[in-house]
Amino acid sequence: MVGLIDALPLLLAWIMDLCLGDPARLPHPVVAFGKLISKGEHALNKGAHRMLKGALLALSLVVGTYVITALLLGCLVGIIGFLVAVLLIFYCLAGTTLIREVREVFRAVDRSLEEGRMQVARIVGRDTSELSAQEVRTAALETLAENLSDGVIAPLFWYALLGVPGMLAYKMVNTLDSMIGYRNERYKKFGCFAARMDDVANYIPARLTAFLMIVASGKLSLLGFVWKYGSQHASPNSGYPEAALAGILNCRFGGPHHYFGREVWKPFIGHNDRLLTTDDMKVAVRINRIAEIIMIILVILCL
Repeated sequence: MVGLIDALPLLLAWIMDLCLGDPARLPHPVVAFGKLISKGEHALNKGAHRMLKGALLALSLVVGTYVITALLLGCLVGIIGFLVAVLLIFYCLAGTTLIREVREVFRAVDRSLEEGRMQVARIVGRDTSELSAQEVRTAALETLAENLSDGVIAPLFWYALLGVPGMLAYKMVNTLDSMIGYRNERYKKFGCFAARMDDVANYIPARLTAFLMIVASGKLSLLGFVWKYGSQHASPNSGYPEAALAGILNCRFGGPHHYFGREVWKPFIGHNDRLLTTDDMKVAVRINRIAEIIMIILVILCL
């Protein structure tokens, strides 16, 4: 009975995410995280010792997020504390919003290539102005696979280990990486620690995500495929969920990408360079949802 009560905030938050996604009109903690990171970066990313300054900023924001969340939940009791916990967990889950965005990308590119490029630009960090229709669809599916790890499985993993404060702290780690964890001239020193911290925080969740995707597909023979291609990605983590989806769809991800005016070649994941279709998107969404449900069950069992 106690375990069921402990799982109630998670179940309610997950149902809210399924029904609502990220509501645009409500204030979101990640927006506040972004503002804090931006202010810190503008104040500290100058002069000497940039690597040390970036590390201190990242550590202080992550530890601060954990401590403040723990203190807040510790002070709130009864129904108020329960509702705040539900709301914070809800904010940390981002499965439904990305699925909606990916669906819109496929609908848009079916209408016109330009619409598809504009729509996929909402969810990827690369230059989309010259992407082909195939590259638009590929970018959307790669992002869907990555987001299953970053937006669903990893937050749930840290929730199982460290509760709601750990979940919020993970979101701060992830936001830091998405804002300053680049290897360009501006961030390569200042954001180095944030990028490495994100790599560590996602090491187990990324591989767990790939495993859950394979289980969801029922194609356990693909574990060798994931092991082969997952480690070839430039990121130590992103390649594993991408490899799982590429294996499930029997397609190929990777190739040239443009970031900040610079062409970056990512190793190919998979070998079947076939055209992707809306049916592939539907399969990918179904796999995401099943993997998500399995993870929710696992976390509840842990509780």
